[in-house]
Amino acid sequence: MKRPHLPVAKLTALAIAGAVAFSSQAAEKLAVNELATGLDHPWGMTFLPSGEMLITERSGQIRRFNFATGLSKPLDGVPAVAAANQGGLLDITVDPDFANNQQIYFCYSRPTTGGSSSSVAKATLNANGLTDVKDIFVADSVVDNGFHFGCRLAFDQSNHLFVTLGDRYKYMKEAQNPANHYGKIVRIKSDGSVPADNPFADGKAPEVYSYGHRNVQGLTIHLQTGEVWAMEHGPKGGDEVNLIKAGNNYGWPVITYGIDYNGSIISDKTAQQGMEQPVLYWDPSIAPSGMTFYHGDLFKDWQGDLLVGALKFRHLRRISFNETGEVESQTEYLRDRNERIRDVEVGPNGMIYLLTDEDNGKLLQVMPAQ
Repeated sequence: MKRPHLPVAKLTALAIAGAVAFSSQAAEKLAVNELATGLDHPWGMTFLPSGEMLITERSGQIRRFNFATGLSKPLDGVPAVAAANQGGLLDITVDPDFANNQQIYFCYSRPTTGGSSSSVAKATLNANGLTDVKDIFVADSVVDNGFHFGCRLAFDQSNHLFVTLGDRYKYMKEAQNPANHYGKIVRIKSDGSVPADNPFADGKAPEVYSYGHRNVQGLTIHLQTGEVWAMEHGPKGGDEVNLIKAGNNYGWPVITYGIDYNGSIISDKTAQQGMEQPVLYWDPSIAPSGMTFYHGDLFKDWQGDLLVGALKFRHLRRISFNETGEVESQTEYLRDRNERIRDVEVGPNGMIYLLTDEDNGKLLQVMPAQ
């Protein structure tokens, strides 16, 4: 199997050179089934052991999807969310021991005095809704704006929960301060407590695992290597794919491959000692969203490839690696559908599932065309 892991020297050279083969037209023909429509800006999804799915809507709903009966009504028991601009009910995942405890986790912008903050709630799922809902992590980055929440979730192979947190836009400089939650990726246990080996376990923000992030909206754990991969929005240019290591500084806003939206320079540096280089960056930005590595037998040549949703350029992107782990090519799919891809998952059957971020959002099932 191809193992998408790059030594540091190759990371730097690749990111700076940007010399990656790119194809705007896919060689394979894909078939797309619209499994559900009418979703209100769906944001995250996760599979249950039963084969059903849970889907979040940014305005504050969680729905079940059953392949036989379709979408459920919104589940009861979901707490109020600050659904403004980019905020609301965002990612969702299930407990690694869900078959025994029926517990789920979701990340949302939690309304509070002075604004809102990214928070993670844990709950028990039953037939009609949620019970025992409890916030297990509340970010200290309380801001009265609706931007840069991050809020992706993923369990690693040790059952630690990773949570991505944005810099909340106007607090970008705080991303360099590991003593708070602005622009961080944090790691917690399933009850919200802090793992003893967290890199800043003795600091003011012991949950912090990595820092120097802008707005991480993609997160996945590689099934074979256990590596943590994340993807963040740059400003105007400079979207990044990063391999996350404990305690590392990913540079924002001291180094960046983008500029501000008004054209002004955020930083004239793209590299600095002690700061990590991305595995891959995009300029112009594609506005990346959900991400996952492909695993399954349905797309036989895609094994180990990284699948990325694009909001701005409205496509599914496949990133392929060569045998030494270097990025070899990128391919766009489904651009003709002109839909903002918000999340990407691979199902137990090897099919690919997408959410489209629209007023009339959809759940799509993707497979090779016959």
